[in-house]
Amino acid sequence: MKALVYHGPGQRTWQDVPDPVIEDPEDAIIRVDAVTICGTDLHILKGDVPTVQPGRILGHEAVGTVLDIGAGVRGLTPGDRVLVSCITSCGRCAYCREGHYGQCLGGGGWILGHLIDGTQAEQVRVPFADGSVHKLPDNVTDEAALLLADILPTSFEVGVLNGRVSPGDTVVIVGAGPIGLAAIATSKLFSPSRIIVVDLADARRKAALERGADLALSPDEDVVGAVRELTGGLGADVAIEAVGIPATFELCTQVVRPGGTVANIGVHGAPATLHLEDLWIKNVTITTGLVDTVTTPRLLAMLAAGRLPLPGLITHRFGLDEMQDAYDIFARAGETGALKVALFTMEGAEQDTR
Repeated sequence: MKALVYHGPGQRTWQDVPDPVIEDPEDAIIRVDAVTICGTDLHILKGDVPTVQPGRILGHEAVGTVLDIGAGVRGLTPGDRVLVSCITSCGRCAYCREGHYGQCLGGGGWILGHLIDGTQAEQVRVPFADGSVHKLPDNVTDEAALLLADILPTSFEVGVLNGRVSPGDTVVIVGAGPIGLAAIATSKLFSPSRIIVVDLADARRKAALERGADLALSPDEDVVGAVRELTGGLGADVAIEAVGIPATFELCTQVVRPGGTVANIGVHGAPATLHLEDLWIKNVTITTGLVDTVTTPRLLAMLAAGRLPLPGLITHRFGLDEMQDAYDIFARAGETGALKVALFTMEGAEQDTR
């Protein structure tokens, strides 16, 4: 089969690799019908995630069809159409039993495209398949389901729920890439009074306004002053960091009000300064986290019922064999206007146009 293989920082190839096989009774082999590229994949290619070894097939988000299952898989049948979650769960360890699947001690967590071969391929092996894939309703398209593999549960759990967004809050989201835009959509489920987005790119600020933000600012502006003016001098109730660089994290700590929460989503590859000399007295809560995907069934039910807004996050579509082109477009988002890209096999494209 063909797959996108990482060969070290800045190096990737779309090449022939062996087909995956069942290695454990709880495995499933999934034919990839639709897949996407994550900002985390770009961090890997920059060398920000050194635990990813050269030779690894990248990718941790996909929709596909079950081809084969191990003898220990009980809830799936070949032919089932499924969502492959970015997080794999053994279901048995202490963390999984608490719903903290991202911290799985039993061989799961974020492993696809990280510690084992991932989804940017024609097929993928998914361990612990019963707890790590979700059957899809017929009325949910492959394209819509892709957003539930990572960015919607990530924005919801690590941003909105960790940030404790509540009705009437002022929410500042720093970063208007796919995760930041998904954070707008999932924040609105809790009826904040205003959502303010900060991003360098004109196109992304425009995208944020089109998708429900009340105000979009450039970091070159007086963001702290603008937020305080809008909140009677208080600051943001919740600041969500959705980029993963020191400057954006530090901006979140500056705009948040005393008693507020900074929810960090971004993948950080460099140290950020924590100004405790300013923060210690302000009762500020700072949260971090890897998504657990514990809310994926809830989000999927909302999507199937038409209760989950999907604000046009996928802007570019490709065939699976155009993986290199898709990476080039996604990596130059400031020039291309790409938000989220989707790649389809012929089978996946046919399903989405039925």
